[in-house]
Amino acid sequence: MKISEIATRIVDVELAKPIRTAMHDMRSVGCVLLTLRTDDGLEGESFVFTLNGARIQAFNEMVVGLAGLLIDCDPHDTEGIWHRLWTEVNPTGQKGVTIAAMSAIDVACWDLVGKAADLPLHKIFGGCRDVVDTYASSGLWLSTPVESLGAEAIAFVEAGFRAVKLRIGSERIEDDVARVRAVREAVGPDVGVLADANQAFTPKHAIALARRLESSDLVWLEEPVVTHDLRGSSEVRAATEIPIASGETEYTRYGMRDLLQARAADVLMPDLQRIGGYSELRKAAAGAAMFDTPISTHFFTEHSLAIAGATQNCVSVEHIDWFAPLFNEEIEFADGKLRIPDRPGTGFTFRS
Repeated sequence: MKISEIATRIVDVELAKPIRTAMHDMRSVGCVLLTLRTDDGLEGESFVFTLNGARIQAFNEMVVGLAGLLIDCDPHDTEGIWHRLWTEVNPTGQKGVTIAAMSAIDVACWDLVGKAADLPLHKIFGGCRDVVDTYASSGLWLSTPVESLGAEAIAFVEAGFRAVKLRIGSERIEDDVARVRAVREAVGPDVGVLADANQAFTPKHAIALARRLESSDLVWLEEPVVTHDLRGSSEVRAATEIPIASGETEYTRYGMRDLLQARAADVLMPDLQRIGGYSELRKAAAGAAMFDTPISTHFFTEHSLAIAGATQNCVSVEHIDWFAPLFNEEIEFADGKLRIPDRPGTGFTFRS
């Protein structure tokens, strides 16, 4: 089997309404959809995205430029392909758009591997579960007024979620304390509540806030400080009983390694686009396992399920509904858990 053709398509998926975090205002997600076709008629698919479609053409150009190197390659050679591309992007930089493009290519290759074997990828990787915990992450944004948070959180619980994530990042500590309390009081003690600061705070602010939030029994506090401040994140982690989650903005296994060595997080959150695809995410998860550290994948709900189904230390997959319009298939969800699809490859195919 050889890769004989590549194709990309740019689509813009509009969000239900404009939303805001401490870092971004968002109206849509622009996506580059990649298809790798083989000489025996199979198609491997994947995608990368940018918020509001910003610089999406640059992502498309990088995907096309790197994927073009794969003509006549056997997609089963995932490790060789990954390292060839890793060397190719060295002069350009091994973070950012280059890694996003590599991720798309790697996932598409693995999708082909699964389809060629007529097996779901989690079985090829080495299955360990059929369902995985999730949490609602498509609401409770910083742009949501505090008086509306309780009703929105209850709606998620009534839909079957057993954990919800809200965004914080206000200038005043009291405002974020009020937001967390509103959600906790609404859902009660038996539903998990997670808080994402989106890198909004200094370490001192984060520590002061975390201490105020300890009574709210958070599952974790996510990205309390800027991602490159590993020492600051480590200081926050040491000063609070709340677990610290981080890693979504780190690149490749080396970014995960740095977090682990700095003791900057209790939970690693690799993002499929930034980590470098399935090949690299599996390495990062194995590295975290060496430190007895759990992972919880960031975004890419549909395509992250293959990893969750084959990674013992993957404790959850973030449920974000933004990308559902891209796919023919729907995620199976019940009682706070996502089912790992048993369809070949990633288990998801793009709508035409």
